[in-house]
Amino acid sequence: MKIMIASDLHGSFYYGQKLFERFEEEKAEELMLLGDLLYHGARNALPEEYSTINLTKLLNQYKDRILAVRGNCDAEIDQTVLEFPIMSDYLMTWIDGRKWILTHGHLYNEQIMLPHNPGDVLLHGHTHVKALQKVNDFYFINPGSVSIPKDGPVHSYAVYEDGTFYLKDVESGEVLRSMKLE
Repeated sequence: MKIMIASDLHGSFYYGQKLFERFEEEKAEELMLLGDLLYHGARNALPEEYSTINLTKLLNQYKDRILAVRGNCDAEIDQTVLEFPIMSDYLMTWIDGRKWILTHGHLYNEQIMLPHNPGDVLLHGHTHVKALQKVNDFYFINPGSVSIPKDGPVHSYAVYEDGTFYLKDVESGEVLRSMKLE
């Protein structure tokens, strides 16, 4: 199973299009979105081609393949235009025998962890900083930001396939780094 993970689109139609180009090229089965989908937030500049209306239409085209959680910039009004649920603070699912905890990162993160078992996976965005690491007894993956990276100029997403996470450049699809789960 191939899964794409992304966060912090912040209303950028330009980078939303890039993300879905990569989604189609990757032939991913599912897209996990870790919040902050439409609104840019008071601390962020407007991202390139800011258009919540166009991004909403694009996201809704993939509604049957998206699993999403609420970010700190997401609001109930956003849920009225999106045709898939986004209002959960976290979701848990099991993939390849491990619990995956999906959250945005503003409530739960690598310092404030939800109940888990050794070897489980925490996925969150929020910081706009890419991460692939083992923290204590769990794996922590932050795909960075699709539209407003805060750790350099590379806009990014993650892919999971065959027990390995890859961080990738949303512009080119180039692998930036990877981590195999033990």
